[in-house]
Amino acid sequence: MLDASLRPLIDKPLNAIARALSGSGITPNMVTGFGFFLGLLAAASLAFKLDYAALVLILASRIMDGLDGAVARHTIPRSRHPGAKSQESDLGGYYDIVSDFLFYSGIILAFAIGRPEHALMAAFLIFCFVGTGSSFLAYAIIAAKQNRNHEQQGKKSFYYLTGITEGSETIFVLCLICVFPAWFPQIAAIFGGLCLMTTLGRVLQARRDFG
Repeated sequence: MLDASLRPLIDKPLNAIARALSGSGITPNMVTGFGFFLGLLAAASLAFKLDYAALVLILASRIMDGLDGAVARHTIPRSRHPGAKSQESDLGGYYDIVSDFLFYSGIILAFAIGRPEHALMAAFLIFCFVGTGSSFLAYAIIAAKQNRNHEQQGKKSFYYLTGITEGSETIFVLCLICVFPAWFPQIAAIFGGLCLMTTLGRVLQARRDFG
């Protein structure tokens, strides 16, 4: 819900960093991989109840997640893409979305490992993430088949369908559980409900657009 509004604020510093990195040999996929590695460290920290370390690592990981696209747009393309003006690629977009969804669910799984008394609500929240993720990606597949395009959240590798719970809201919730771990059941219940509402909204949108 907030991604499109926050994008103009985020893009300017990320583009500045990407321009500074141009010519350094750092590729977008390296940035994606490093961000995912930081996400794994964040998950491990949560599993050991190192909540504030996890918070810092989550934020760092998400900065890398935003930076990889900026680096792709500002980096000179490799020779195997002679007609390209940047290193933006479908493979890079694929890596990005796979690492994102593994990151989101992995953080919740790690929280449950460290606090097994919250495992049931963690399972519920991961279930809700599956709903938002599958409705998002299934819509993108059909939209690509029909040559639809949507770039309100910035230039993307595929159609970005909006909803109540998007990346910004999910990152906020992951940070929230690091700061207030005792409130996890309440946070999971509220955010999970919002995820289910997002899933329902996307299903209805798909019915209107593709029916």
